[in-house]
Amino acid sequence: MRFLSGLLALSGLAVALPPRKDVDMSIVRRQEAAAYEYHTIDQPIDHYPHSDRYKPHTKDTFKQRYVFDATYYKPGGPVYLYIGGETDLASRFSNLETGIIQILMEATNGLGVILENRYYGESYPYNTSTTDELAYLTTEQTIADNAYFAQHAVFPGVNGSLLAPDTPWILYGGSLAGAQTAFSIKAHGDVLYGGIASSGVIHAVLAYPQWYDPIQKFGPSDCIASINGIIDKMDQLVQAKNTKAIQELKEIFGLGDLTDIRDFAMTIAFPIGGPMNYPTGTWQELIWYPAYSSDDFWNFCSNVTNIDAPESITSVDYKLAPYTGGEPWTDLGKYADYVKKVIVPLCLSGRIDSTDPGCFSTQNETFYADVTNSAARSYLYSTCTEQGAYQVAPAHGPSLISRVLQVDYTQEWCTWAFPHGKFNSIPPTPNLDYYNHYGGFNFKADRLAFIDGNSDVWLDVCYHSNDAPPRISSDLHPEYLIMPGGHHWDSYGIKNITAEPQFIREAHLWEIRTVKKWLASRK
Repeated sequence: MRFLSGLLALSGLAVALPPRKDVDMSIVRRQEAAAYEYHTIDQPIDHYPHSDRYKPHTKDTFKQRYVFDATYYKPGGPVYLYIGGETDLASRFSNLETGIIQILMEATNGLGVILENRYYGESYPYNTSTTDELAYLTTEQTIADNAYFAQHAVFPGVNGSLLAPDTPWILYGGSLAGAQTAFSIKAHGDVLYGGIASSGVIHAVLAYPQWYDPIQKFGPSDCIASINGIIDKMDQLVQAKNTKAIQELKEIFGLGDLTDIRDFAMTIAFPIGGPMNYPTGTWQELIWYPAYSSDDFWNFCSNVTNIDAPESITSVDYKLAPYTGGEPWTDLGKYADYVKKVIVPLCLSGRIDSTDPGCFSTQNETFYADVTNSAARSYLYSTCTEQGAYQVAPAHGPSLISRVLQVDYTQEWCTWAFPHGKFNSIPPTPNLDYYNHYGGFNFKADRLAFIDGNSDVWLDVCYHSNDAPPRISSDLHPEYLIMPGGHHWDSYGIKNITAEPQFIREAHLWEIRTVKKWLASRK
C-alpha cells in the first residue's frame, strides 16, 4: 500500500512484488501483456455534477481500461470485478489466471474482469497531474466508476448482456482496493450485488505507528531486539543534540553525506519499511507462496543476527560506545554492513544527498512538484487528501524506526507536491471524514465479506483491527481472519486449492461457500 519509489507497497494497499532472482521478468511481462486484450469504456470524469466539491465541474469522459476472462463463464453466471487499485492492469493479470478471481470463476461459472483505477496505468483523465487535474481523484469518484462500469460494460464475444443489477456483480479488492470494494457495496448496493474486501483499509487515521506492530510481535526476536536497541541509542544521540556522534553514525552506514536526519532515519529503515518508501521487500511483501514472495526481510534479519560475521564488522558495535556510557551497540556493524551492501548501491549516481533515482534525500520541493502522471503521484495525492495513515514511530516503547520520523516529515511532501491550484487545494492534513463517513470500524453492508490477516502491517486500519469491536460472522455479513496471514494473502492462488497450505486453502473454500450462498439466495 505504500510507495514513492521501488515497490508499490498498500499497498500495499496492494503490492507489486520484487522480481524473483531466477526469473527473467522481461519475459514474464511480455507474456502477461499478451495474455488479455485491452478494452476501454468512456467513463465520466465527474459523477457528481451537483457537488460543490468538484466545481467548476466537467462533462468530459476518459478512456478507462479493462480486461476480462470468460474461460469459465456459462450463461447465468456472475461477474467478478477485481478492483485494480494503485497500479496498472498488467500487474493484476495473475488474479484472473491463478488467483482469487480464477478460483471463484471456476467454482461458479463466472466471468472475471479487472478495471484499472482512474489515475493509474493508462486510465488518466488528463495528460498531466496538476493539483486541479487531480481534483477528481477521490474515493467517491473512484467507487462511482465501479457502479457505472457494471451498468455499461461490454464483453466482446460473450453472448447476451451481463449488466448489473440484472446480472449479479461481485467485487473483490485487496488493501486500498479492498477499502474501495467495501465502499462501493455500501454506496452502490442497489447496483453491485456483493463484495469481498481483503485487507481493506477501511479506517482512516493520520498517524499510523501500528504498521510496525506485527513486525515487533512476529519478527525474529533477536533481530528485532537488536534493531530496537540501535534505534533507541540513536534517538538518545538525537535528543542530546550530539551532532558529532550522529555524523559518525551516518558514516558507519555509508550515509555520511545525508543532511537531514529524517532522511537518514528513513534510509536505514528501508529493509523494515520506511514512511511510504521501501525499495526492497519488507514484512509486507512476505507471502505464503514462494513464487510471489520476497525474502528480503529474512535476508536482512539473517545478516543482522549472523553470529559468524568477521571481527572487522562486529567491532563496529563498539565505535559509538563512548557516547552511550560504554555500552556497545549490539549488531550495529552487521546492520550497517547490510545497508552499505544492499541499500546504498541503489543510488546509482552516488549522490547520496539528492533525489536522483534510487538516492536518499527527500528535501527537494521541485522533485515533488513534477506534474508528470505516475502511480506514485496519484497515490501520494490520495494519501495527502483522504487516506492518511502516515507511518511514524510510536510515542512510547520500543521502536524499529527513529522517533524523528513523525507526521511532519510526510506532510511536507504533500505541501511540496500539491500547491494550491485555481480550483483545488489539499487540506493541511488529510480530511479523514471522506473515508470514515462510510462507517470506519462500524462498517456494515449486506453481502460484504471482510477477510484479513493477523500479521498484516495494515491490520489495525482494517475490519479486524485490534481497536475494532468483536466480530460475529453471518451469511449476510461474513468475516474471516487468516491465522497466520499477511496482506491480502487470499488474493494469491496456485490453481490447485487442495495443494495450498491449510490456512489459505480453508480461506479460499470459505470464500467459495460465501459467494455460493449469496448466489443461491437470488434464485
